[in-house]
Amino acid sequence: MQERTIQTQSQASVLETNKVLRNTYMLLAMTLTFSAIVAAAVVSLNLPSPGIIITLVGVYGLMFLTEKNRNNSMGILFVFMFTGFLGYTVGPLINAYIGAGMGDVVVLALAGTAFTFFGLSAYVLTTKKDMSFLSGMMMAGFVVLIVAMIGNIFLQIPALSLAISAMFILFSSGAILMQTSSIIHGGETSYISATVTIFVSLYNIFVSLLQILGVMNSDD
Repeated sequence: MQERTIQTQSQASVLETNKVLRNTYMLLAMTLTFSAIVAAAVVSLNLPSPGIIITLVGVYGLMFLTEKNRNNSMGILFVFMFTGFLGYTVGPLINAYIGAGMGDVVVLALAGTAFTFFGLSAYVLTTKKDMSFLSGMMMAGFVVLIVAMIGNIFLQIPALSLAISAMFILFSSGAILMQTSSIIHGGETSYISATVTIFVSLYNIFVSLLQILGVMNSDD
């Protein structure tokens, strides 16, 4: 009887994990589409950047509201508001690259971001490896990133900016690995939080690739 109960609990746990994973990818696909539509509208209308203050308030404010409502239906609304706002912020950046004749850089950055996401996700889903061991390195990487960004505000060294972009790609890749692993091992039970984490990681990878490829293209 006890063995049957344990087996039933195990099956329920697997079903719940699969549900979180399925809902995460479904919501991620919808928010990516919505964000892309917003970005395309910004590019088409040539709308201006919201500025650093509005961007910071919008990003962290909406992220806070999303996380606060991670377990109710309002969380979905805030996810779309958050990802739509990020789509707006990236629109003027894309416009700048297209205006500079580097539309191919935008396409390459998009392709690179998609390849990175599918590759990392496929690795975790195939191997079922627990990536929680990355937490220590992620914390150290976060501290290094903060220090490097603060230093670059004063130093304004192009090479350091590229190094920061490369670190963002590595850090965001680690976040995708950890988040996906956390879902399949039952550590993450909110598909809303999981979607936001992966979306932000993809956003950072895309923007970082834009900068790196843009510099490489200008050198040519």
